[in-house]
Amino acid sequence: MTGMLASVNSLAEALLVQRAAVDIIDLKQPAQGALGALATASVAEIVATLPVATRISATVGDLPMLPERLLPAVREMAATGVDYVKIGFFPGGDWPACLEALQAVAGQGIALIAVLFADTRPDFAMIAELRRAGFRGVMLDTMDKGRGSLTQCMDASELRTFVDAARGQGMLTGLAGSLRCEDVPGLLALAPDYLGFRGALCREHCRTAQLDLNRIRQVRAQWPAQLAALSGDQCYSAV
Repeated sequence: MTGMLASVNSLAEALLVQRAAVDIIDLKQPAQGALGALATASVAEIVATLPVATRISATVGDLPMLPERLLPAVREMAATGVDYVKIGFFPGGDWPACLEALQAVAGQGIALIAVLFADTRPDFAMIAELRRAGFRGVMLDTMDKGRGSLTQCMDASELRTFVDAARGQGMLTGLAGSLRCEDVPGLLALAPDYLGFRGALCREHCRTAQLDLNRIRQVRAQWPAQLAALSGDQCYSAV
């Protein structure tokens, strides 16, 4: 079943989304880019405060694809105790060298999630390479938040191709990128492992603004209605 991922930038926000029963709490700093990183001290505090069963991911930042930049950041973030470390595959740099270096990290038990950017038109053949390097999952996001949402960058058939390719490799799959409530039903039909949100959960739909509990609940409430429509079962109460 598809889960809901909510991106937060502080302990207060993490506690807020926990109240709404999201499935994965994602730690990042939206003001610092598409995958801006929180300070590792802040991440460690959040991990220590939330219940042990909480699934937590964290980004390492908008870093160039250079092993000497990526590896230290990945190791430092993993040391905070998060469940997943997310790495953005930005244009340029040396992707093969990064994959080779990250394979050793993955072999040490660090759960890596690759983030590909729909607005850069990634080659989905890359997914098999990520699997060989030991990545646990891969997600599609958008890099330039001013160029439109995920569903504006790729149509449903392209998104299905991505999800099917990743699932075929036995990897976790995620879809994100300026998603809104109205995107949820169509994306749930693709059955990714999770859908990720930030802007839709904030005041004025601004990803750098504060989270709004009512907006979080509005997005979360899309799940029961859609699941009931797909299964014919009775609708569960909205969170």
